[in-house]
Amino acid sequence: MKRTILTGTLVLATGFMCLMAQQPPAGQAKGPAPKSQGEAQALNELFQAAQSGNNPDAVIKASEALVTKYTDSDFKEAALLLEAQAYKQKNDTDKATIYGERVLEINPKNFQITLMLGEILAMKTRENDLDKEEKLTKADKYLNGTIEDLKTAAKPNPQIPDAQWEEAKKQIVAEAHNDLGLVAITRKKYDVAVTEFKAAIDGDPQPTYSVRLASAYQQGGKNEEATAICDKLLADPQLNPQIATVAKQVKAAAAAGKK
Repeated sequence: MKRTILTGTLVLATGFMCLMAQQPPAGQAKGPAPKSQGEAQALNELFQAAQSGNNPDAVIKASEALVTKYTDSDFKEAALLLEAQAYKQKNDTDKATIYGERVLEINPKNFQITLMLGEILAMKTRENDLDKEEKLTKADKYLNGTIEDLKTAAKPNPQIPDAQWEEAKKQIVAEAHNDLGLVAITRKKYDVAVTEFKAAIDGDPQPTYSVRLASAYQQGGKNEEATAICDKLLADPQLNPQIATVAKQVKAAAAAGKK
C-alpha cells in the first residue's frame, strides 16, 4: 500500500552505482569505489540481486559474501542496509533490526535505516509488552531522527532532478509521521495520533494514512469525523479491498459510538 519513491533498494542502487560510474573532476577526492576486481564482481552480484526485488535470500547471501570477504569495502553500509531490508522483506524483524543497527554504527544518520527501525518498533510493539514504553521511546527517536536528517540529506544520485528528490523526501517524511501516529495509538494518545496522521496525509495523501486517521478519530471519541473520512474512502470504487474492510469496521464502530 505504500508508494514511496527512491527509497530502499532504489536509493542505493541508483546512488552508489552512479558514484561508481562517475569519474570525479581533476583535483577532487574520489568517491566510493571497489578496490579490486573481485570486490567489483561481488558488488555487482549484490546489486543485481537487490534490483530483482523478489529474492531476499539472494540479497542476504550476496551481502554476506561482500562484507565478509571485503571487510574494508566502501560499500559496507550499502550492503548491510540491503541485507537489513531483505530480512524485513522476509518478516524476520529481529535480524532486520540487528543488521539495521550495524548500519547505524557506520552512519548514524542513515535515514532509510532509522525509518525502517522506527517502523518495526511502531508496528510490532503491543499494549501489554512489559517494555512497551522503552520500545516506543526508541521508535520516537528513530522516526524524529529520520525527519530531521532528511532536512540536510544529500541526493543519493546527482542526476536525480531536484523536484523529484524533494517529492521523495516528502513521502519519506510522511511515512515517518504515519509511524509516529501508530506509536501514539499504542500509547492511546489519540489527539497526537490525529496530528501525526494529518501530517502524513499532507505529505502523501494515500488511503492507508486516511483510514488510520479515521481510526484515531473514532478511538478518540470523534465519531462524526471518523465517519466522514470513511464515507469519502468508501466512495472510491478503486479503493484497496483491505483498506475498504478497515474503513467499514471503523465506520461501524463510529456508528455504535454515536448511540
